[in-house]
Amino acid sequence: MIVTREDEGLARAAVEGLLAGVELTPKPGLPDAREADLSRLRWSARALEPGLAAMAAAARRSGEPGKGLRGELGAVGRSTERAMARADGGAGFHHGAVWPLGLLVAGAALAPGGAVEEITGLAGRIATHSDGRAPRVATPGSAVSVRYGAAGAKGEARAGFPHVRRASAALRTARDAGAREPEARLNALLAVMTTLQDTGLLHAAGPHGLREVQDGAREVLAGRLPLDAFDLRLRERGLRPRGSGHLLAAALFLDGLR
Repeated sequence: MIVTREDEGLARAAVEGLLAGVELTPKPGLPDAREADLSRLRWSARALEPGLAAMAAAARRSGEPGKGLRGELGAVGRSTERAMARADGGAGFHHGAVWPLGLLVAGAALAPGGAVEEITGLAGRIATHSDGRAPRVATPGSAVSVRYGAAGAKGEARAGFPHVRRASAALRTARDAGAREPEARLNALLAVMTTLQDTGLLHAAGPHGLREVQDGAREVLAGRLPLDAFDLRLRERGLRPRGSGHLLAAALFLDGLR
């Protein structure tokens, strides 16, 4: 597979979006500079770059968001997850990030210079196709989706990443209101948390845990709950809204393309 400079640039931008999300501090319930080994997080993220570049190349060569491209992205994505696991010793720092970033990198390769809505729409069209080569193994996320009727990561993608669009809009709104960049990014993260049906949270803490994250994020945005208190609450109860973190990274990736 021939990978061009444009493909490499998209992969680099996606990883930079992931790192920007990682380095945002403070982040309620999520790893950040206060407690995380940022050098290991960066190393793990960089391991995704070759795979993401290959996904961009596959999309560029295909030229359309069809079933064949979906199969290629799935195969490359599984290989990329394994490469990341080798890089971080199986810690899975960014486990789950390949799915949204890979689809959006492919969408961006299909629509160079495209707006957020166009890229997320193309990524959603890719995601609607099934991957015939995917392992037929039930995952905690899929089991929770069936049990609670939650959209999960696949549903988010097939709908054209509505929460990535939501985060992108929150970034613009906060900036237009004069917010500094860290505050704008935090507002975008909280905006995602308010409505995302995070199957990771549902699996770990059930509907009550998910509602606690959603309600708390709304209270922080409304000024009724200090961010520090919300963060402490999530950490004490082991509530980790990783899905929201991945979608913030995806929004920051698309924002960096503008």
